[in-house]
Amino acid sequence: MDRSSHPRSRRLAPVVAVAAAAALTLAGCSSSSGGKKAEEGGSNASAGKADTPRMTVALVTHQSPGDTFWDIVRKGAEAAAAKDNIKLVYSADPNAGNQANLVQNAVDQKVDGIAVTLAKPDAMKGVIGKATAAGIPVVGLNSGVSDWKKLGLLEFFGQDESVAGEAFGKKLNEVGAKKAVCVIQEQGNVGLTQRCDGMKKTFSGTTETLYVNGTDMPSVKSTITAKLKQDNSIDYIVALGAPYALTAVQSVSDAGSKAKVATFDLNKQLTGAIKNGTIQFAVDQQPYLQGYLAVDSLWLYKNNGNYSGGGEQPVLTGPAFVDKSNVDQVARFAAKGTR
Repeated sequence: MDRSSHPRSRRLAPVVAVAAAAALTLAGCSSSSGGKKAEEGGSNASAGKADTPRMTVALVTHQSPGDTFWDIVRKGAEAAAAKDNIKLVYSADPNAGNQANLVQNAVDQKVDGIAVTLAKPDAMKGVIGKATAAGIPVVGLNSGVSDWKKLGLLEFFGQDESVAGEAFGKKLNEVGAKKAVCVIQEQGNVGLTQRCDGMKKTFSGTTETLYVNGTDMPSVKSTITAKLKQDNSIDYIVALGAPYALTAVQSVSDAGSKAKVATFDLNKQLTGAIKNGTIQFAVDQQPYLQGYLAVDSLWLYKNNGNYSGGGEQPVLTGPAFVDKSNVDQVARFAAKGTR
């Protein structure tokens, strides 16, 4: 299918020329702020392979080094790529300007589609406009549910973070929490802010926001520990990612606090912590599904003109709560690195 048939293409400028030679491979090299080298994957998927012409899809995220959440996103994307005869090129950088440069690299290489996260949408607006002007379909995942349509993306796959935050606040009420600290590991990330704001909206107790440097786990640990020592009325630490929740458990111990820990997002270690009671519950947004659907959607669009939600509504992958009552069902998938 010709990319110019994108339903928004009639409002776009003519296709612009790109400077990079087609023989070059998509750049996704490391940057000084933590960019991750682009890699091609998908060899571990067992589904039948499409016989459609080979496509190249760039997946560009705001992953920080060491954040295992994105390993699950990539596994889903790789499974879809293997099934759909897609060459998947992954790159990431937590710095919004560097992430935008990675998207520009994908545009320069004339990829067949781009899947991108919008943790800081304002920084991505210009380069996404260049991609759509070049006739490259762009879909969003994970971050940006409030902004994807404004930026002209074709589809979006993820969780409404405000809704998830509101559900989290209600859950805190159910468990009898009185004072919660919401730990944000990346300032300026709109999705993380929406989680805390949503929680504050429905939680009947008092809340505080604590900013930590998510790229420095020893610093995360010491900052949370200091906060707990300073205020012994805190009875819940709310983390916004599995690695930070597990670190918060250590902080609770170091501070001699009675606070409990709950979190957004899962990984293998976190399901074990829910089982043993060191973490009370987690919100699962199904990152594997986000990666899978984002890549698969680009194949469907190119080969059959499909776009989920009609270009008007996002495809929601969460929120769903995981606690002791259902963790065993999820843990067997988490053990494989897919939940």
